[in-house]
Amino acid sequence: MYNNIDESYRKVLSELNDGYSAFHKVGAAAIDPGLDTTMELARRLGDPQNAYRTIHVGGTNGKGSVAHTLASVLQSAGYRVGLYTSPHLLDFRERIRIDGKMIARSEVAAFMERFKKVEYGFHPSFFEVCTLMAFWCFAKAGVDVAVVEVGLGGRLDSTNIITPMLSVVTNISLDHTGLLGNTEPLIAAEKAGIFKPGVPAVVGEAQGEVRAVFERKAAEIGAPLVFAADSDEIKEVSVGNEGMQCYDTVGFGHIASPLTGECQYHNALTVLEAVKSLRRSRLDITAEAVRAGFSQVCALTGLMGRWTIVDRHPWTVCDTGHNPGGWIYTARRLKEFDGQAVRLVIGFVSDKDVDSVLGLLRGMPRLHVYACSPSVDRALPAGMLAEKVNDAGLQLASVDDDVAKAYSNAVADASESDMIFVGGSTFVVADFLASRGLG
Repeated sequence: MYNNIDESYRKVLSELNDGYSAFHKVGAAAIDPGLDTTMELARRLGDPQNAYRTIHVGGTNGKGSVAHTLASVLQSAGYRVGLYTSPHLLDFRERIRIDGKMIARSEVAAFMERFKKVEYGFHPSFFEVCTLMAFWCFAKAGVDVAVVEVGLGGRLDSTNIITPMLSVVTNISLDHTGLLGNTEPLIAAEKAGIFKPGVPAVVGEAQGEVRAVFERKAAEIGAPLVFAADSDEIKEVSVGNEGMQCYDTVGFGHIASPLTGECQYHNALTVLEAVKSLRRSRLDITAEAVRAGFSQVCALTGLMGRWTIVDRHPWTVCDTGHNPGGWIYTARRLKEFDGQAVRLVIGFVSDKDVDSVLGLLRGMPRLHVYACSPSVDRALPAGMLAEKVNDAGLQLASVDDDVAKAYSNAVADASESDMIFVGGSTFVVADFLASRGLG
């Protein structure tokens, strides 16, 4: 159909980026609350989201890890699997994968050609178009099941036009408070909006009033509800060969995963409870498939940026955690490092609670901060971050808007026994990986 696929791809990517408002560029201004636009456009495209079974994954932190691991388990079980996640790190097509492989450039071009033939009198957002593209590509490819990650919130998120076979919410913490509410129960109510009548739901972590929000919503619509944190499925956690995190389980044997840290224990429990629910829905998922899916999650789904080890001399890791809930676990891991110094190459976007994140790092000896700024319009300037670092009483090592330059400064200062951590924002990790040619 196309004489020059690369040229067509660049053209449609430019149309996508420039022609539709995107949250990663302009923030809340890109959000058009409600599902009417997505539902109407999906109808005009033939409702592709109804052509296969779906699993809906939401939550504040960990939903990407849980979605990728579930997709990897299902692939290992022999199913043809679609995976829709956001945002991407380096290549737009990371958002839409089939059996772990990014969709072809020609598929992006083909969808946009089809989409432009749809007549409508309104202007969809970037995320709405991406969501419809994913659903259309999955239907065209004939997937058996699609794992769909919520973009933001849940109740009014564009992905919420699906009726899944399972709804999953990982956890709740304060993030996007201007859009979702400024308390955890309010945010939980938005996340619980992906529950559907009669559809089983798994919630990873929830306590107190947050738990009560999920219980009330599930009871109201008749959705069978399980809290993964109540499960005794994982008997013991240990560190295995090459830093793999290992779980001794009741029903799945010995599981090893490259995704490590305390937060991944909670994610693993959530995935295992989800698998049990999927089995009850007559998906054939053996214990062997679960073990293979966990151990090969990065290889099978292309997952990056979850405490990813980039170098060992000095020890260099990157992580996409970007809110206080995620940084609780990151700060603990940094404090556990027993080398000479920790060098933090960090940057944020302007609508994040940076002060709370930096507060988690107070009292850490041998900590050096290299302030930078991701290459997106919403970025917090490195100079403003530097002021916040000083106000938090942390040691500021350098200030440079360019992520690659900040990293070079950290490498120049580091000894072999130091750790370099790169993160604070998904976009910082994307800039870092791009500068290293690791995409």
